[in-house]
Amino acid sequence: MGGPHGVASFVFHVLCVLLTLSEAGSQNTRDCAPWCPLNSSCVNGTACRCTPGFSSSSGEIFTNFLESCDDINECGPPLTVSCGKLADCENTEGGYHCMCSPGYELISGATTFKNESENTCRDTDECSSGQHQCHNSTICVNTVGSYTCHCRQGWVPKPGFQDKQVDAISCEEISFPTWTAPPEIKSQSLSGFFERVQKMSIDFKSALTQETIQYLIMSVDDLLKTPGDLEALDLSSRHHTATYLFSGLEQILRTLAKAMSGGSFIYHSPGDTELSLMVQEQGSGNITVGQSHARMLLDWAVAAGAEQSGPTVVGILSSPNMQKLLANASLDLDSEKQTELEEIYESPVRGAQLRLLSAVNLVFLSNTNTDKLNSKVTFAFSHPWEMPGTRQELICAFWKSDSNRRGYWATSGCQTLGSGNGSTTCQCNHLSSFAILMAHYDVEDWKLALITKVGLALSLVCLLLCILTFLLVRPIQGSRTTVHLHLCICLFVGSTIFLVGIENEGGQVGLRCRLVAGLLHYCFLAAFCWMSLEGVELYFLVVRVFQGQGLRKRWLCLIGYGVPLFIVAVSAAIKIQGYGRPQYCWLDHANGFLWSFLGPVTFIVSCNAVIFVITVWKLTQKFSEINPDIKKLKKARVLTVTAIAQLFVLGCTWVFGLFLFDHSSWVLCYTFSILNCLQGLFLFVLYCLLNKKVREEYRRWACMVTRNKYSEFATSTSGSGSSHSQTQALRPSESGM
Repeated sequence: MGGPHGVASFVFHVLCVLLTLSEAGSQNTRDCAPWCPLNSSCVNGTACRCTPGFSSSSGEIFTNFLESCDDINECGPPLTVSCGKLADCENTEGGYHCMCSPGYELISGATTFKNESENTCRDTDECSSGQHQCHNSTICVNTVGSYTCHCRQGWVPKPGFQDKQVDAISCEEISFPTWTAPPEIKSQSLSGFFERVQKMSIDFKSALTQETIQYLIMSVDDLLKTPGDLEALDLSSRHHTATYLFSGLEQILRTLAKAMSGGSFIYHSPGDTELSLMVQEQGSGNITVGQSHARMLLDWAVAAGAEQSGPTVVGILSSPNMQKLLANASLDLDSEKQTELEEIYESPVRGAQLRLLSAVNLVFLSNTNTDKLNSKVTFAFSHPWEMPGTRQELICAFWKSDSNRRGYWATSGCQTLGSGNGSTTCQCNHLSSFAILMAHYDVEDWKLALITKVGLALSLVCLLLCILTFLLVRPIQGSRTTVHLHLCICLFVGSTIFLVGIENEGGQVGLRCRLVAGLLHYCFLAAFCWMSLEGVELYFLVVRVFQGQGLRKRWLCLIGYGVPLFIVAVSAAIKIQGYGRPQYCWLDHANGFLWSFLGPVTFIVSCNAVIFVITVWKLTQKFSEINPDIKKLKKARVLTVTAIAQLFVLGCTWVFGLFLFDHSSWVLCYTFSILNCLQGLFLFVLYCLLNKKVREEYRRWACMVTRNKYSEFATSTSGSGSSHSQTQALRPSESGM
């Protein structure tokens, strides 16, 4: 390097380089910004950069000393990463990771992974791995991503719990519901039935649920087939019993069905009662349940209800034997139906006479809130086909309980869609006990009612005139007049009772209605008995060739009033329930009870007809004789003609009258009303106006009344005349009498 001078020069250069490097390093430290925030790095003396996973509002590099670097949420919207199915993204400080959704786990057993390619999530079986909190009274059922706790078969959740929950529910074994006899109904048959129910409750085991249901149905059949003293109960008590049976059976069958395994169950008892059950844990859409008596289509959500606990139950119990308890039940027409019928018939509708055509079908669901359903239920009820007649209609009705726990048929909320091929289809927005009824509407014809009332009033006036005539006209007194008198008395009393009491207001057959029916039965039978005595009198007069004088008065009264009293007494003793009907206080048509009237009437009319034929034949023979007693024969002929005319009018009147209580023909109703109007008038004309002696007596009475009025007038106009003049004025009147 050339001596000392070279060494010095080398040292000087080294020092210069070191000094330069030292100054450069000092300059760089002074240029880095000292204010860079957390989670950032310095770029230079005026800028900073956020570290990966963080960002500022100004971007990656910022110069504002007020900026901060915040964590980037990779899992939030807009989503920039994907973890795949059954997994969730979880943000971390400066990054993120993926985790399987609750109820799922990675095959490797790890808890996190980075991206979708590493996703191996699968369902976790909490029930087999023991990761559940189900009570020991329940069964753990694994579901996709979770599990539920179900009550064991034959068990139900305790109050306060619901089935199919994840949290720990507690269950209890199903027990037979408490069901005792109604205390207000006194019946040995009903008490015996509930003794059998009590034994079922004691012996009940959930494993034998189906056997218990079958035995219960057979017990109900036995009660309804041989009701015993139940039939002797009044109408209100029988309907109360039916309502009580409906509600109890619904509760018991719903409860016992939940103790069964899932699926369907159909039972057809020896008594022709059928039960159809469908029990499922869950379902959707429409379902159909049914058997030979009825079928039902409904939405599964309607069956389950809003707050479902346990399996869902859908059931139909069809009982043809329930008809005995529901006999003579009334029908409540809603205002809309009432208006529709009155528009059709153009007259007021007071109700309907009902006949039960189908079995009574008790419908029940797990859902107990069925008064107003979200969607309608469609039914198809089987029954013998019958073409509706005049003022008749096939209707779908349901049994409704009133405030006194009695019952009646109603149609509100139900619509009859159509009938054919032995079934009727209906739609209802509620559930109850349903049946198909043949309704015969009681249409009030104001013209017919007016004719009946005016005609009966006219008939009563004429009958009263006949009675007064037979009592007061002495020249016609005799055995035949006695017969005519009592005939008119019976018709007068019977027509009066008919006019004021035949209609049964309210539809309930009580003591008043039975009494009216019994009195009508007696009065009209008595009228026919007295008419039969007319034939007996003719027999003595003509057939025995004028030798007898007829029966004495005491025998006439004994036969005329005693025979009908005996018939009515025997009829009432055999079946007092036969007196009175829901619409009219007359004899019931059921079980042939009407023949307690028709039988005697037919016999009397037939006997009189035979007697009259013999009488006419005998008269013909007498007239053909060489020296007949013309005077007596003419008298007998007149009596025979009048008797035959009487039989014809009265007989025809009641032949038509029988149809009045079963409005099957407008023509017959009008015919009866008109003949009934002429009945009293005819007797008055026949026995009073056409009788010469009676006419003469009427003239004498008329003259007496006329002359008395003339005498009063003469007295008032003569003023204060002499007593001698008054005596002369009165003499003509005295001589006229």
